[in-house]
Amino acid sequence: MDQRISFLTLAVRDLEASRRFYVDGLGWAPDLEVEGDVVMVSVGQHVVLSLWDRDHFEAEVGPIAVGDGVPPFTISHNVATEAEVDAVLATARAAGADPVHDAVEREWGGYTGYFADPDGFRWEIATNPGSIGQKVLP
Repeated sequence: MDQRISFLTLAVRDLEASRRFYVDGLGWAPDLEVEGDVVMVSVGQHVVLSLWDRDHFEAEVGPIAVGDGVPPFTISHNVATEAEVDAVLATARAAGADPVHDAVEREWGGYTGYFADPDGFRWEIATNPGSIGQKVLP
């Protein structure tokens, strides 16, 4: 198996709300839309973010575990500068993200903040001065 990820799929409660957030709010362009089912957006070379209606997701994949708290993963969007981190967080706030946690200097040397999409999935917006952080920049 090749060492890569092709699709990142988020099972969403309200597909139209997620579409408004990502497409209208963040300004992303969908590559594929099936009304009431899925919205797919290219988010990098050979990587697609798939926003999939929760009921359709469960019908194919199985029951979704439900509980309190934040989903146990983050989606990270790295940029080159602290100013870009702040600008992306401002865009997310204007798009209706809630909550938005302002960026702070991290003990490991980076500068990061977070926002939540309509389903609570947490996006980390970061600048990472290390070699692994530089590797992911376009």
